[in-house]
Amino acid sequence: MPSTELRGHTALVYSIAFSPDGKQFASAGFDNLVVIWDPATWKEVRKLTGHTGPVYSVVYSKDGSTIATSSQDKTIRLWKAADGAFLREIKGHTDIVDCVAFSSDGKLLASGGGREDKTVRLWNPADGKEMKNLGAHTGAVYAVAFSPDGKQLASAGADMSIKVWDVAALKELKTLKGPTAAVTALAYTPTGVLLSVGQDRFFRIWDINAGKESKALQQTPDKQDDLYGLAVSPDGKSAATSGYAGWVTVWNLADGKPTWAKKLPAPCAYCVAFTPDGKSVVTGHDLLPGRNNANCYITAIGSA
Repeated sequence: MPSTELRGHTALVYSIAFSPDGKQFASAGFDNLVVIWDPATWKEVRKLTGHTGPVYSVVYSKDGSTIATSSQDKTIRLWKAADGAFLREIKGHTDIVDCVAFSSDGKLLASGGGREDKTVRLWNPADGKEMKNLGAHTGAVYAVAFSPDGKQLASAGADMSIKVWDVAALKELKTLKGPTAAVTALAYTPTGVLLSVGQDRFFRIWDINAGKESKALQQTPDKQDDLYGLAVSPDGKSAATSGYAGWVTVWNLADGKPTWAKKLPAPCAYCVAFTPDGKSVVTGHDLLPGRNNANCYITAIGSA
């Protein structure tokens, strides 16, 4: 079964997300746009405009009411998911805002700053006010993720470390070491297990209590790739990773083995997400040679 292509951006697609109810899909691009799609038809619904620089991250609040985006323009913007209405702009970072994440109760928004900023910050999405600057990595912060219970926040980036923060106490719990290159994405499973990928081409599963990785997984040499995208399946049993060379891989989290891998039609799969039924993955890519539009691909898991 071939991959289905979505064309809606004129520059690379760097972040994608499904709404919690599965009725919307958002893609964020370096054309300064966020495109909202209808997954029932895969038709474009609307574009969110307002950022004045490439959009690095897009996420939905857990109740599905709000979309948060972050950009090279040093801002975070909040939007009403139902109709795309602009809600507010959040300022405070001094460089690119590389990543954003909502807490499970929607009362906190975390963000990470670029290499001239290096900070992890917590915001109140209701009024856009900064609640706490948690502290700094020694390089750009590429990823933030809340644990399912909202008690912990993980952050990671160019300094090759993962910091785990106590959200209630607003302090660092520990720093996880092991990656030998930038950590580009983080995700928690529904049971609270932390996952990461990075430019050292490893997909890691962490034991936070022990403060170390429990598995460091890598594809076979012919499929190895600098990894940028990471997602957990709706049932929590699998993870998907995607990378610079265009490979997407689905992993069984129980045994750490890859169950399916495919090289996609376009290079630079910077982001990946499972469809709500868990049967397919969606990836965001760079421009194809000779083309003036970037794309997302929907690919059935198990397809050749």
